[in-house]
Amino acid sequence: MARYDSEHKAQTRARVVEAAGRRLKKDGIDGAGVSALMSDAGLTNGAFYAHFASKDELVAVVIADQLAAQLNTLESLPDDGHSLQTYIEGYLSSKHRDQRENGCPSAALLSEISRAKPLVQQSFTDGLEAMIAVVARRTHIDDTSAARTLAIGLMSTLIGTMQLSRAVSDPTLSHEILAAGLTNASRLLENSTTMKETSPR
Repeated sequence: MARYDSEHKAQTRARVVEAAGRRLKKDGIDGAGVSALMSDAGLTNGAFYAHFASKDELVAVVIADQLAAQLNTLESLPDDGHSLQTYIEGYLSSKHRDQRENGCPSAALLSEISRAKPLVQQSFTDGLEAMIAVVARRTHIDDTSAARTLAIGLMSTLIGTMQLSRAVSDPTLSHEILAAGLTNASRLLENSTTMKETSPR
């Protein structure tokens, strides 16, 4: 019976984290109260503290879970020199812009994370570092510092572009921002190809 209870608690916790991920990205950290987060998971407020010590802990867990899922997506892409470009095109799409609850946690929550508790910021930092490492490896640039710089630049372009495209009220400008971001991100990838071709063998 204890084993069942432990498994049931883990499944319930996972359900809360999954539902909270969508709600937080849609309404923001400050815009989503514990009642709404638990209701989305089909649970009452009273069940919250059986799984989390505070809302900040839940937010930290959600961010770690969301970034881990994003990392898994990146790692599962074929390392063929083309899939990263395809990923960028999907990221900087109007579909991603319009469905923030199903999209990137960084683009949806970054401004609030910058003002969040250290627990939340550390969770984000750990997840971001892992993603930078994966993108840097995918550049295949031998100079690890240059590869890391390019990866950070690429991720900054993607996240910043998505945030800007969501912030403006003019649909035409929003599409322009996405298109410009795609052009800039693609140029960064082209630079990585150039660096590989000119690096010493």
